[in-house]
Amino acid sequence: MAKKQVAEKELEAKTAELQGADARLTEKETIESEADSVSIEQIKSSLATPDQDFDWDADDKVFGNYSDADRKKFEDMYTDTFNQITQGEIISGIVVSINNKDVVLNVGFKSDGLVSTSEFRDTPDLKIGDSVDVFVEAPEDANGQLILSRKRAKTQRSWETINAALDNDTIINGFVKSRTKGGLIVDIMGVEAFLPGSQIDIKPIRDYDVYVGKTMEFKVVKINHEFKNVVVSHKILIEDDLESQKVEIVSKLEKGQVLEGTVKNITDFGVFIDLGGVDGLLHITDISWGRIEHPKEVLSLDEKINVVVLDFDDEKKRIALGLKQLTPHPWENLDANLAVGSKVKGKIVTVADYGAFLEIIPGVEGLIHVSEMSWSQNLRSPQEFLKVGDEIEAEVLTLDRDERKMSLGIKQLTQDPWGNVAERYPIGSKHQAVVKNMTNFGVFVEIEEGIDGLIHISDLSWSKKVNHPNEFTKVGDTLDVVVLELDVENRKLSLGHKQLEENPWDTFETIFTLDSIHQGTVVKVTDKGAVIALPYGVEGFVPTKHMAKEDGSVIKAEETNDFKIIEFNKDAKRIVVSHARIWEEAKAEVAAEERATKKKEAKASVSAVKKVKDSVEKSTLGDLGVLAQLKEQMEGEESKKKGK
Repeated sequence: MAKKQVAEKELEAKTAELQGADARLTEKETIESEADSVSIEQIKSSLATPDQDFDWDADDKVFGNYSDADRKKFEDMYTDTFNQITQGEIISGIVVSINNKDVVLNVGFKSDGLVSTSEFRDTPDLKIGDSVDVFVEAPEDANGQLILSRKRAKTQRSWETINAALDNDTIINGFVKSRTKGGLIVDIMGVEAFLPGSQIDIKPIRDYDVYVGKTMEFKVVKINHEFKNVVVSHKILIEDDLESQKVEIVSKLEKGQVLEGTVKNITDFGVFIDLGGVDGLLHITDISWGRIEHPKEVLSLDEKINVVVLDFDDEKKRIALGLKQLTPHPWENLDANLAVGSKVKGKIVTVADYGAFLEIIPGVEGLIHVSEMSWSQNLRSPQEFLKVGDEIEAEVLTLDRDERKMSLGIKQLTQDPWGNVAERYPIGSKHQAVVKNMTNFGVFVEIEEGIDGLIHISDLSWSKKVNHPNEFTKVGDTLDVVVLELDVENRKLSLGHKQLEENPWDTFETIFTLDSIHQGTVVKVTDKGAVIALPYGVEGFVPTKHMAKEDGSVIKAEETNDFKIIEFNKDAKRIVVSHARIWEEAKAEVAAEERATKKKEAKASVSAVKKVKDSVEKSTLGDLGVLAQLKEQMEGEESKKKGK
């Protein structure tokens, strides 16, 4: 009130000062007008009497001029009459006038400030004389006018208040303006803040719109100064109030205690129950003795229920609750006459890879193992027989009331096909079967539901070497089979496919004799050799060393050539052939003929030489006798000469 009176006095003084200035200006104009029509002598005579001592030449004597020091002194005195205003500061001003465009404020500066009337829309009762805080945007614009902003002053004051609220952990009020993705927009003294949906209340909020238009209390939890983002929370205020209540509630809890609570939230794994300030978890397995897929099948939001305390943690304030524990276990109400061999009806509640669970009554289930679903020995999926929701009949196979376990079977409701299998499938009988599965060693087929058999890989074909059954057939194919062996006790049936035809290898033995030559085509090359397609659909094998040609090259895939049989094994169905043996043996024969010819020629030469030798020897001996006689004659003549 005192400030208002001071402002009013200043306003009156300002008004009086303006009126005095107007009067002086009017007087000056009158004097100047009169001076134009009156001479200086008339003016002198009218202003001073002859006897007054007035110096009309005072101006020439520098009368009324001031020194620099005096001028500085008077300027300082004048300046001190105004407030010092700095750009960017917040100051107070008095409303001196209001028009359609601006509000004029007296801030004690040499000029008044202008603020747009649009910044006062929140104060429709604004009147002359009111005090307003404004932000100095600029001391002067191009026209020398002081530029002020009330909006920026409000925003800066708001930021100061918000920062102080965060630093001091104090509560501030805000107005919920609108809803946005994930939460609400709150107006805090002109600053927009974000209220996340998770921070509205301690319980999940399903409809944010009910909060729009409300003024609420908040705590500032985060400020991003760079982006001017503010995050607030209303939930934290509630949690602070409830924390003390939680401590008190948990301190009074006891295991087995029954409490009333409200369903606060429903998840896939369970339900959160509000116990009046503290939450407890009701796990899905503790909701019902029967099997349920989701808690919402039994409970709904905001529903009030009684629950029993199963366990709790004082430090972490975790409370485990139960609902099914309020009723007796269904196994206790199970029919006392139920025994092994009894027939039961129920609904399939779960189907797994190993079997299915049949619910007889809520909370009492029996397992139907996949092996008890069909007499078939083939590995099959339970989904082929049953699905969730099916209502079926089954037979009790095992029953343990103490352990609350029961196993059931459905194949037992039909006749065992192996009961008279020897009569229907004697050894040597021919049938049709469907391929169900394949392994490296053979093919599993089904003659009828529950009657399965194995065709060994060696019993698929007489002529073709089968490395894997998928080279010969595929799952789903129908094959003609013949019963080879039957083991009723172990439920095993050995079947054959090739036995439907005569063994062609008896015939092949007469065709592919050793050293016989046949034309063949290379169908596959391996590291050890190549597979050769021979006539009559028979395959042979040529080792690598037998693939060489006479020119030094090697036989390649899809090449056709002659091959010699070098091995034939009917039992193993193995034929080994050679191409190199053909030209190698041909070369050997030529070489042998050449050797025989040379040997014959050599023998003839030796005989001829002998004859010549014999002839020569006889001639030589005759010549030797003549020579001897000649020698004796010569020796005699020589002796005679010596004697003389």
